Amino acid sequence: MDLASRYKGVVGLVFGDNPSSNEDSYIQRLLDRISNGTLPDDRRNAIVELQSVVAESNAAQLAFGASGFPVIVGIVKDQRDDVEMVRGALETLLGALTPIDHGRAQKTEVHAALMNSDLLSREAENITLLLSLLEEDDFYVRYYTLQILTALLMNSQNRLQEAILTTPRGITRLMDMLMDREVIRNEALLLLTHLTREAEEIQKIVVFEGAFEKIFSIIKEEGGSDGDVVVQDCLELLNNLLRSSSSNQILLRETMGFEPIISVLKLRGITYKFTQQKTVNLLSALETINMLIMGGADTDPGKDSNKLANRTVLVQKKLLDHLLMLGVESQWAPVAVRCMTFKCIGDLVDGHPKNRDTLASKVLGEDRQVEPALNSILRIILQTSSIQEFVAADYVFKTFCEKNREGQTMLASTLIPQPHLTTRDPLEDDVNMSFGSMLLRGICSDETDGDLETCCRAASILSHILKDNIQCKEKALKIVLESHVPSMGTPETLFQRIVRYLAVASSMKSKDKSSTMGKSYIQQIILKLLVTWTVDCPAAVQCFLDSRHHLTYLLELVANPAATVCIRGLASILLGECVIYNKSNENGKDAFAVVDAVSQKMGLTTYFSKLEEMQSSFIFSSSERPPQGNKPLTRTDTPSEAEIEDGDVVNAMDKGNEDHPMLISLFDPSFTGLVKSLEGKIRERIVDVYSRPKSEVAVVPADLEQRNGENEKAYINRLKAFIEKQCSEIQNLLARNAALAEDLASSGRNDQSQGSEQRASTVMEKVQMESIRRELQETSQRLETVKAEKAKLESEASDYKNMAAKLESDLKGLSDAYNSLEQANYHLEKEVKSLKGGEGPMEFPDIEAIKEEVRKEAQKESEDELNDLLVCLGQEESKVEKLTAKLMELGVDVDKLLEDIGDESEAQGESDEEEDEH
Repeated sequence: MDLASRYKGVVGLVFGDNPSSNEDSYIQRLLDRISNGTLPDDRRNAIVELQSVVAESNAAQLAFGASGFPVIVGIVKDQRDDVEMVRGALETLLGALTPIDHGRAQKTEVHAALMNSDLLSREAENITLLLSLLEEDDFYVRYYTLQILTALLMNSQNRLQEAILTTPRGITRLMDMLMDREVIRNEALLLLTHLTREAEEIQKIVVFEGAFEKIFSIIKEEGGSDGDVVVQDCLELLNNLLRSSSSNQILLRETMGFEPIISVLKLRGITYKFTQQKTVNLLSALETINMLIMGGADTDPGKDSNKLANRTVLVQKKLLDHLLMLGVESQWAPVAVRCMTFKCIGDLVDGHPKNRDTLASKVLGEDRQVEPALNSILRIILQTSSIQEFVAADYVFKTFCEKNREGQTMLASTLIPQPHLTTRDPLEDDVNMSFGSMLLRGICSDETDGDLETCCRAASILSHILKDNIQCKEKALKIVLESHVPSMGTPETLFQRIVRYLAVASSMKSKDKSSTMGKSYIQQIILKLLVTWTVDCPAAVQCFLDSRHHLTYLLELVANPAATVCIRGLASILLGECVIYNKSNENGKDAFAVVDAVSQKMGLTTYFSKLEEMQSSFIFSSSERPPQGNKPLTRTDTPSEAEIEDGDVVNAMDKGNEDHPMLISLFDPSFTGLVKSLEGKIRERIVDVYSRPKSEVAVVPADLEQRNGENEKAYINRLKAFIEKQCSEIQNLLARNAALAEDLASSGRNDQSQGSEQRASTVMEKVQMESIRRELQETSQRLETVKAEKAKLESEASDYKNMAAKLESDLKGLSDAYNSLEQANYHLEKEVKSLKGGEGPMEFPDIEAIKEEVRKEAQKESEDELNDLLVCLGQEESKVEKLTAKLMELGVDVDKLLEDIGDESEAQGESDEEEDEH
């Protein structure tokens, strides 16, 4: 066998090249006695000796692995009737697979147990053989077999899982062991726990074989959370089956229900005694509850509907009562248990309106000490000495207020200061105090002590109440607090008090250098409240800018090199909000004044660099990673009592970071996302402010007054030229300011090594492009005007042409009438002559006189009509001259146009003559 040859080579390296090594020879002699011995007792003694030496020596394990497996496996396969030999063989295999204490072993020694496990598990028949031994009647055979399988699983997990899946009834045999005697049951439970950690196929088979019923049966038998490590193994196996499977969660909900797991949380006996194992069992049960609340893996398509159903059923089964008892009323419980309980409460009400209402209606205590559950949780936040517990309880209010306008309004309605209360009065003395009064008192409680720890915790809760709720923000702005020394100072608003505490926290930190780690989060939490408060709230911005000291302090905080990156960044965001949400037109308080103050104090480039430093800081870069759940509790990872009690875990802190690691939890993705969106709006708004002038009217220079002897027309022309010049310069300046501001806003996102000459060239190009664009726009407007005038003139020319044609037609009509009159006159004369020649002398009227009279009348009429016609022609002639001038200005050939009109008239005359001839 090649593998055996390789092991022999390894043994040679360990023992030397001499094959007659004492250890090697001794193992070989024992194996020879076992396989070739004639006396049964001699063979049994040999296998006992072999088992003893293999269990104690790493070298013996290596020597056994080289040639011993075929002999021992042969005994198990062929001598099943000899129970003692089978037991010895199994004990020997177990010893060969169990690592020697590395404290005694040399560092250069080969890991024999790992190599032996690999050798044994390479043959799938060996795993099938071991599984068949689980059906044997002998207790020790089953017990040692389970231990061997567990040892193989530790060293060759994938190979063992595949072998068990390919073995008929392999999982079924293991599940049957859960109903065996206690010792075997516990070993089988431990084996199944390891098998189901990441093997989805094995998980399905285990659930199909009735794992839920058997698990809860064992938990009930062992006494729930008061049991020993077996309960922990049961809960770990249950968690493996539920962690990433919505289908398994649905099966549990619709078969066994959630009551068995909820019952594990019930406190029994003397509840103020929490042993280490009891604490671990409670944490495991809370982990199970949290899995059900979350609904399964993120990639599971049915996760959302399953999550909603699980949360609804859990609250219906009174889970909230048990969680509140464990996390709020049992203050003697370990910090880790209370923190995990608060996380479950927060997840239970997150996005579930009915569960939020249920939590808001819960009351705790007895008789006269009854108070709402939310008040009790707030009191824990204000009083606990554990930062971890504060963060966990804060999460409850975060999820309760998230997209819950009714809940926020309900809590904000209680924000009523109670007068004549000293800050020294303990909060627990009055359980009848309203939620808001307790919160306001917490904000002001540490002022005289110079320690703002309680204030910053209350500020964190207030930020949840005000988030995305303009009504609550405006109500909180109206709250006026009394001075802590009534005889001194004037009342100030809650907002102004918060800003003042921000300055106090800064000075407090600078005085006590040793407390940087312990209190480094106070300013950040207060800044988070102010940033949340001023979002979409111009009234809050106005309140902040009412005092010039606020703006001055904030500018100093941004420029303070001693402040952390996060503090400077959040202060910069607050400054930016004073620009983008500023609706004031008052001089010195408008957006332009804030931007101007920033520019004078530090420059826009430095200001924008603070925002960029914050985005790349430890807190904000950590929040970009997806949230990771707590590491599953296992028997090998069970923490000690000291580790469980140590709730303030600060060892995970990045040594190079100045900010407290707990801020990663408080600065959740929704807040960091808000900050990033505000950063973009701030850059755009500053560019806009720099691109537009202030609304005030500039003072007109004195030399624009009218000069002596200057007439009105010359004065107006000079003013017009001056204004045009000023407008052009203003447009150029606005374009330059816009380009410069845009360049500043984007400079931090570009390569910082870009030279100043290249940046200046870019700015000049932008200015030139803006100028060209403006000239193009003006040329386009002039072109449109010329086109409109041309169309108007062409329309007038057409009208005049039509009018000339009409007048010519009228003149022709008059000429025809005159010809008709001449013809009539000729006929009359002819008749007169005929009359004169035909009859005798008689008296006739004077024909000549009549004719003369008729001619005069006709001539008079013709002259009148001709005069009218000449007047009209004169008028039209004037119009034609004006039209001709206009057409010549537009570049139209007037002569050619008249020739075209003459040609048309001649053609029309010829057509009329042809008609007369016909």
